[in-house]
Amino acid sequence: MKMIFKIFWILRGLFYKLFLGKFGLPSYIGKPVFIGNFKRIFIGKKVRIMPNARIEVIDKNSSIVFEDNISIAQNLHIISGGNQELIIGKNTTFSANVFITNIDHEYQDINIHIMEQKLIFSKTQIGENCFIGYGAVIQAGTILGKQCIVGANAVVRGHFPPYCVIVGVPAKIVKRYDEKSGDWRKTDKYGEFVE
Repeated sequence: MKMIFKIFWILRGLFYKLFLGKFGLPSYIGKPVFIGNFKRIFIGKKVRIMPNARIEVIDKNSSIVFEDNISIAQNLHIISGGNQELIIGKNTTFSANVFITNIDHEYQDINIHIMEQKLIFSKTQIGENCFIGYGAVIQAGTILGKQCIVGANAVVRGHFPPYCVIVGVPAKIVKRYDEKSGDWRKTDKYGEFVE
């Protein structure tokens, strides 16, 4: 039964290929909730997007780039704007219900509703070979290095080096790969080894 769905998803992807900026094969897309600004979405080879994704580019100069061999579970919401390129690195895996953005809302003026205040745009990028846990939120201005692991329900903002484990609200580094010892070691919240 699952194979039948994937065949339909491949066919949907081939249809979307006519409209997307790029669509590599063999990629597929489960039935999305919404795709905004098709031409500014670039999907590499072997990208698997499960159903109920919401993929939005809000202006003509921004983009979302999914590099090769990415696996995305259901209910992804990703949004890019402000002349920014939001890149998801190759070989990355997303659990379900993940949100990623490069957009914040200004909130400083208490006389204006937050949704009517200006948008703030910050570079956001997911490095290659990362794992993003269930329910994680990747906020504007987040840069994840290669092979970062983000824990379930983490709320992530900031720059994180390669090979680290990030958990919590707000998310902090709790482990990092030590190239000298060849082990994953505990760290303080700044990523410095504590053992």
